[in-house]
Amino acid sequence: MTLIAVRPSLVAAAGLVGGFAAARYTGRREIGGVVFAVAGTLGARSWYSLAGPGTAAAMTALYATAMGVSHPLAKRLGAWPSVIAVTAATAVASELVGRGGPRI
Repeated sequence: MTLIAVRPSLVAAAGLVGGFAAARYTGRREIGGVVFAVAGTLGARSWYSLAGPGTAAAMTALYATAMGVSHPLAKRLGAWPSVIAVTAATAVASELVGRGGPRI
């Protein structure tokens, strides 16, 4: 089976935005949690391949923290602007990690 390589920044963005959208539009937070978790797992595997275990752990922590930070931030900015802000920060960090090239 051939896997299609997808940038981890896109996976992280899909997990954060997609998880929020799934929870919001279905009214079921657990569905959003599943989307978030699956994307986080795929992202962690990509970060590990690109930059090793330490960076993968740091990026996974950033991804999870972004979701957590979006909740209080939503009280100031609104729900969607908050999700977009934390997604942008996570995606930029992921792109910076990805510039190191594949780990040998």
